[in-house]
Amino acid sequence: MKTVNSMEADLKKQRKLVQRLTCSVQNYDWGRKGADSLVARLCQLNSGAGVEPDRSYAEFWMGTHESGPSFMVQSGVQNGVSNGGVGEDSSFKSWLLKNPNVLGDNVLSKWGCDLPFLFKVLSVAKALSIQAHPDKELAKTLHKLQPNVYKDDNHKPEMALAITEFEALCGFISLQELKIVLQNVPEIVELVGTVDANQVLHINEQDGEEKVKSVVRSIFTQLMTASKEMTNKVVSKLKNRLHMESQVRPLTEKEQLVLRLEKQYSADIGVISAFFFNHVKLNPGEALYLGANEPHAYICGECIECMATSDNVVRAGLTPKHRDVETLCSMLTYKQGFPEILKGFPLSPYITRYLPPFDEFEVDRCILPEGASAVFPAISGPSVFLVTVGEGTMGTGSYKDAITEGDVLFATANTEISITTSSELHLYRAGVNSRFLQAL
Repeated sequence: MKTVNSMEADLKKQRKLVQRLTCSVQNYDWGRKGADSLVARLCQLNSGAGVEPDRSYAEFWMGTHESGPSFMVQSGVQNGVSNGGVGEDSSFKSWLLKNPNVLGDNVLSKWGCDLPFLFKVLSVAKALSIQAHPDKELAKTLHKLQPNVYKDDNHKPEMALAITEFEALCGFISLQELKIVLQNVPEIVELVGTVDANQVLHINEQDGEEKVKSVVRSIFTQLMTASKEMTNKVVSKLKNRLHMESQVRPLTEKEQLVLRLEKQYSADIGVISAFFFNHVKLNPGEALYLGANEPHAYICGECIECMATSDNVVRAGLTPKHRDVETLCSMLTYKQGFPEILKGFPLSPYITRYLPPFDEFEVDRCILPEGASAVFPAISGPSVFLVTVGEGTMGTGSYKDAITEGDVLFATANTEISITTSSELHLYRAGVNSRFLQAL
């Protein structure tokens, strides 16, 4: 029979298995403003920070990356719990360095004393840049050559899981679709020239995948490297033509999108390059994953995002930031076709798992009705939990604590987590990919 002292010791031990975090926000220009931004609301609830109505709140970061680190909640903070063993430097990363066992042996052996994933919420008001993320080899080279631009040497595969309806450009359209674009958008031919345009129009799938990729690479590079003067002229011409044609016929979805982008980034080559990419629309609960060297641009909406711990971005359009057009055009895979949309698979009646083909991460989406409960089984890697709607209780063993919107919690490896609700509750979990953990 356990004594009172041993029960208190067990409770103290269990309390340390779940740690609260305060997290960072990024105020990029494309973010939603003020209280219209989920990122702003989460930041305010998570850390007590005020929300400025005219300021953009773009990304809420949960992790260890130095560009937006998380911190352990200190004792005595409202809704906080004692974090035990945290000194003056209360950063999440420094705590992990002092307590590496919380990551689990499998994670330690592959990634060392750090969280291998970065967990985010995005609130997108206007389009992000036309961009891609480098593979590990290229990331090391870029970081060595331009450490002020490429802040780390890691790759950045990522996944976006829609909270609201969410739009993105992702990957190149098929060869057949590209031929139709060149036949219907004369402004592109004016920019790239008839030689490159005719190469696309006269090639077919039977010529082989590598030949097709080479031709697509050539025409896309010609487009992206067009002079500012020529780009300004052609985008203006395109805008005027589409406005005139809208009087006599309904514009296609892609044409409407191009006009939206032109309002946000006038005379930008990214406006016209949108014709080359798939226009993806995600419903809430659908996800899109992006490997290294794949072009994409988020357009609008709010999403959960998870990625390998990196902030490396190569940009080439729809942005006032640094552009590296030559690197982007040379690094892309030039794969064509519509991307795979993940709808997840059920772990339980209330939990859906999204499993991308990357070792570093997976995401669970938990939607609990009032009075319901759910269990996240113990796994051999760490987890980060985020509450976006409602309130309830999170527990492990006999220890339980109240959770509410804006709470971010870290659960150590090999810890079973139970959730109960006092209202409808929406919660997301990021963790190391279970396929990786199970394969060891």
